[in-house]
Amino acid sequence: PSLSVKVIEVLKRISSQGTTILLVEQKVRDALHLADRAYVLQTGSIVMEGSGTDLLKSDMIRKAYLGM
Repeated sequence: PSLSVKVIEVLKRISSQGTTILLVEQKVRDALHLADRAYVLQTGSIVMEGSGTDLLKSDMIRKAYLGM
C-alpha cells in the first residue's frame, strides 16, 4: 500500500503542474479521486463520462465497481 500512496502523490504533483495524465487503473476509487475527467469503458465502448467526483456519486459506478 505504501507504494500506491507514493504513486498517487507523484501523480497529484504532476497534475498540479498542468500536465495531462492518462491513467488506466483497476483501483477505481483512487483513480476517480484523482481525475478531473474520467471515462468508463465496457467491452471497448464508453458507457459513462464525467468528473471523477460526479462518477463517484453515480449509483451505477458505486454498484458495479465499488461494491456499494
